[in-house]
Amino acid sequence: MVLWGFLASLGAGLMTAVGALAVLFGREVSRRTNDMMLGFAAGVMISASFFSLILPGIARGEEIYGSTPVAALMAGLGIALGAFVVAQINRWVPHEHFITGPEGADPGALSKLWLFILAITIHNFPEGMAVGIGFGGGDVTNGLSLATGIGLQNAPEGLAVAVALRGQGYGRLRSVWIATLTGLVEPVGGLIGVAGVTVSVWVLPVGLSFAAGAMLYIISHEIIPETHRYGHQNRATTGLIAGLILMMLLDVTLG
Repeated sequence: MVLWGFLASLGAGLMTAVGALAVLFGREVSRRTNDMMLGFAAGVMISASFFSLILPGIARGEEIYGSTPVAALMAGLGIALGAFVVAQINRWVPHEHFITGPEGADPGALSKLWLFILAITIHNFPEGMAVGIGFGGGDVTNGLSLATGIGLQNAPEGLAVAVALRGQGYGRLRSVWIATLTGLVEPVGGLIGVAGVTVSVWVLPVGLSFAAGAMLYIISHEIIPETHRYGHQNRATTGLIAGLILMMLLDVTLG
């Protein structure tokens, strides 16, 4: 399962490069289209958090702990812990968003480009971890549905990263290369996730909800505010609903 988790998270991460390739061809993507695609990504992540992580985590918790309230409590603990960890990383690791500016600790001599890469890395790491944890539970179909959904939402995210870099004056090939690098953190997260939950069966329910909490924090703290920044709320919400429904169908079909 460790190899499965690593390879699936690698495949999902490489979808960032597939999305970024679009900047090599045709005209630039409009701001409202970009916001709709990011909304789609948020919808996929929300659906994956509940259908592929939280609910399976509660179900496995009921089997392991022998109590539904305890399973739900442990799931809540995992969600809170996942959100807290990402919030602390966001607070202490220096990074920068092209729109909202610098966040975290003093960046020192780090260039703006590396600060941007760190920002996307903070975003992508929990996604890879979620895929790894999905496989770590021993359920290949659940892991595959997670990897497919995360991969689908990585494509528009990769395009959004490349478009942002192009807007800052970077060349097309360099923009694609940097976007690809930001996706390659996902197999690292996948390897850590699958290895962590295979250590002990007792860790699995909390691990599943931990990954969900990390993703939910990113959705609320970064993705949704970004999609609403330019007044494209309707398109962004349409994309979110579409992504949520698609991931739900994937989870039901594959899982």
